[in-house]
Amino acid sequence: METLFDLDKSLFVFLNSLGSKPFDLLWLIVTNKISSFPLYIFLLIYLFKKTESKNFNLTILVIALLILFTDQMSNFFKIYFERLRPCHNEDLNTYIRIVKEGCGGLYGFFSAHAANSFAIATFFYFKLNKYSKHFKYLFIWALIVSYSRIYVGVHYPIDIIFGIFFGIFSGYVFYSFLSIINKKIK
Repeated sequence: METLFDLDKSLFVFLNSLGSKPFDLLWLIVTNKISSFPLYIFLLIYLFKKTESKNFNLTILVIALLILFTDQMSNFFKIYFERLRPCHNEDLNTYIRIVKEGCGGLYGFFSAHAANSFAIATFFYFKLNKYSKHFKYLFIWALIVSYSRIYVGVHYPIDIIFGIFFGIFSGYVFYSFLSIINKKIK
């Protein structure tokens, strides 16, 4: 297990060192949750236009529960595993790029940004893919958001990878749950 963590640290240092000052502001914007609000608004408007009103309200509730679930599970894992974020790791923080002013909480396993963005991408992909094939590009957005966490110095690759898989799993489970409920109420 120690070898895996050493590889993870090495990969983090490599990926984090690829950053450069001229791009820091861009990645700080990407990593900021507020920057995704226009996308969320677009997705909700699109969903509203394609969904009956009673199903829309139920869908909004399920989305809220999905985000609450992935976010809180991330917090649970962080407290349980107590893996220091790279920016709090004194062995690393002297030779990595810490771009984000506030490092966040002490622990980082697993990334809530990665989990939430992939949960949203997965949920909306399955929910809206029948209307447009372009919703597959949500996964590119989620990947960029996830990578931003390495760039700014607050998550290791394993934190991101686990968050991605947890988000995809959660998004699919909540989508399936909504589908089952919608079939029962029709």
